[in-house]
Amino acid sequence: MDYTGSKIILPRIISDGMVLQRNTDVKVWGWASAGEAVIVRFMGKVYHASANDSGEWFVKLESAEAGGPYDMVIESEESIEKITVKNILLGDVWLCSGQSNMEMKMDSLKDTYPEEIARCCNDYIRHFCVPVKYDFERPEIDFEAGSWEAANPERVLDFTAAGYFFALKLFDKYRIPIGLINASLGGSPAEAWLSENALKEFPEHYESAKKLSNRDYLDKVLREDEATTEAWYSALNQDDKGIENNTASWQNIKVPSYWEDEGLGSFNGVVWFRKEIEIPCTLADKPARLVLGNIVDEDTVFINGIETGTTPNQYIPRKYSIRKGLLKEGKNTILLRVVNTSGKGGFYKEKPYQLEIGDSIIDLIGEWQYVIGAKRSPMPEPAFVQWRPLGLYNGMIAPVTDYAIKGFIWYQGESNTKNPGEYENLLKALVSDWRQKWKMGNLPFLYVQLPNFMEASEIPMKSNWAELREAQRRVLSVPGTAMAIAIDLGEWNDIHPVNKKDVGTRLALAAMRTVYGDKTIVGYGPMYKSYRIDGNKIILSFTDTGSGLVVKKGERPGAFAIAGADRIFVRADAELTGNDVAVWSEKVSHPVYVRYAWADNPMDANLYNSEGLPASPFTTE
Repeated sequence: MDYTGSKIILPRIISDGMVLQRNTDVKVWGWASAGEAVIVRFMGKVYHASANDSGEWFVKLESAEAGGPYDMVIESEESIEKITVKNILLGDVWLCSGQSNMEMKMDSLKDTYPEEIARCCNDYIRHFCVPVKYDFERPEIDFEAGSWEAANPERVLDFTAAGYFFALKLFDKYRIPIGLINASLGGSPAEAWLSENALKEFPEHYESAKKLSNRDYLDKVLREDEATTEAWYSALNQDDKGIENNTASWQNIKVPSYWEDEGLGSFNGVVWFRKEIEIPCTLADKPARLVLGNIVDEDTVFINGIETGTTPNQYIPRKYSIRKGLLKEGKNTILLRVVNTSGKGGFYKEKPYQLEIGDSIIDLIGEWQYVIGAKRSPMPEPAFVQWRPLGLYNGMIAPVTDYAIKGFIWYQGESNTKNPGEYENLLKALVSDWRQKWKMGNLPFLYVQLPNFMEASEIPMKSNWAELREAQRRVLSVPGTAMAIAIDLGEWNDIHPVNKKDVGTRLALAAMRTVYGDKTIVGYGPMYKSYRIDGNKIILSFTDTGSGLVVKKGERPGAFAIAGADRIFVRADAELTGNDVAVWSEKVSHPVYVRYAWADNPMDANLYNSEGLPASPFTTE
């Protein structure tokens, strides 16, 4: 930054309410006029700095124990300017990053955790949300916005949910302040979070980043992307005649369902849905909430002809507020315009579809009417420039690499399942890259293994999700890493499972064991260690068995598959033998390989330790 101003400027991360990392030297930095002398006063000590020719200055605060609150005064020796940063705590600071399952806010989980939100009042858990920004030309030096917020029923709604429950568990255990810096973005692949140097190990991703570093090329991509999207929607809207149809010609359909599965055919475009409901006089003219599960891909809702809300993509649960007076006694009409851009269109199954009026619930599952408004070919895939390699590192990570932290928590991988073969190297590169950038040694890196997702399967199958979980497991060979296993925390029909409390708790258990050195804690579920062949059986050994291996929901371990040298896997029998598992099948007389929970959503993955933590999926290959 070429600083030419006359004022002292601080980065946004150094601001009121911040949590500084305890028990280490802490860098405080900013900008001022070239050559200007800056004084920093903190905890009874005085630190001096001088701005260089570019206006940059910094001081290193001495290591201090957890505590606070404190104030910090930063002033110029040559002017009367003085900045006071108030309400500072010293504790442990964790960078939270990844894609949507880390980004997912407590606000999205108000129905799941109402009590936790209501009683949330902890000034010692604080959160800084990094604004979304990508840059392919150079690393940013500051964020455009952001502030530290303490956990309370209002502010916690903006916290990363997984991060909040992680922090809560650590605070309950150690009673020290916890700071969360949330730099995450839905849909982002791992390569978007790598620096330029780290990307050089991956030529294809590096070339992609270099192309986008040309501003003219980037602008061209953005213009073409916008024009393509606008043209698709313009043609769709012009063709859409659904609302003009006489409702007498509308046909019946089950909701929830995908319209392709209901015989409408395979197409993209617009389908209108309509349902009439009776509202008794006791519920009329009252405010209400319309809950419509998840809809693929976009929807707009009309209540009695009045537009009530819209949602732009399938990943956001539909929860629409209906103002007082809109619902009337007698017949009321709910009308939905659903736009599907690609793949199957319709409604997620096994989600709530209901109208809530006070304590009364009107079930909306069942028969609706529909009419096809317009059919189109799939919308061309957007450029998703924000997810391209390098951009998110430069925009969301680089500005905070000088801020001392305790470690990282990472929840990501869904967007890399298209090419799971490279993920092990990508994640190892990211761990190394970030550690180098922070210059604080081998900072702990804790991450979540992908949960179960999609249709459940009880037979061995080819699975990119299983391959990526295996890649994540193999990253444990990197010192200072730990993995929270989530194979039992997913939802078959939702890539965004709502159980973030157990995710955060398991990350915290891993931290207690790996980072805080608490040997009394069982930090992880059973991990495959080794195997030996005994006749027609393979005997598996595990680490992290805690008080012992157990089978949950069943008499014997399930979800095992076995193969000979031909690698043709078949479903296997298994039994516990102490803290080992014996696996065999009558179909494989000379076994060589075993897999466990090898499917997108494995059924009968019931191997746990006595402490209730599930075993990681694995292959012995």
